[in-house]
Amino acid sequence: MAVVDVENIVFVYGSNATIINDISFSADKSEFVSIIGPSGCGKSTLLRIMAGLIKPTSGKVLYQGREVTRPVNGISFVFQDFGLLPWLTSTENVKLGLSLTAISEERKDRCARLLLDKIGLHGFEDSYPNVLSGGMKQRVGIARAIVSDPQVLLMDEPFSSLDELTAAALRSDVVEMLKSKKISVSSVIMVTHNVEEAVELSDKIVVLSDKPAVIKKIMNIDIKYPRSRRSEEFMDSVDSVYTALTSQ
Repeated sequence: MAVVDVENIVFVYGSNATIINDISFSADKSEFVSIIGPSGCGKSTLLRIMAGLIKPTSGKVLYQGREVTRPVNGISFVFQDFGLLPWLTSTENVKLGLSLTAISEERKDRCARLLLDKIGLHGFEDSYPNVLSGGMKQRVGIARAIVSDPQVLLMDEPFSSLDELTAAALRSDVVEMLKSKKISVSSVIMVTHNVEEAVELSDKIVVLSDKPAVIKKIMNIDIKYPRSRRSEEFMDSVDSVYTALTSQ
């Protein structure tokens, strides 16, 4: 059974503006899925439907066989713009991910600090967002999303606001965490507009059309990790995704 099933999702904005038109795909255990398509085609809306933050016009999302109609335990979200509260420290921001769990404040604090150390922020546990770099802020955002031990991680263009060197380092760290099983996350579904990023990270890429968005192609990326952007098979996969994006 897939961890997440997206079944015939349709989303109509207002009275007659169809944004998403009958989209279906799945994410299996230990699978990294990227959703890519033109700007404004509804990628982020689709991700929020999967998170239970937006109700589809029709169709449904299943998490471990159960329909998602609201945010559920087991699915976490990483935002593009970090989403940190500026008046809270790194530890306090991460602890927000445990706000609905029935554990003591002392244990929440310990879990948050341990995870910040794992994700490369030792020494910044008590720092406020205004003194953190963009990459450090996103590490805090990722830590907040995974501190509750979710099975599914939804990421909305998590590296797009970072410079390329910082983004490359963070992508590498995310892959290393997932492959080494240092965290509970089983499946990742990421929205991106970056073809090379999608090929670097993904086991499967869902290519969407312009709105009303339909699936143009679902592509499996069978390249051994770690992936070199200079390899012939990597460049061939990038070309294939570009071809699917631009085809009529």
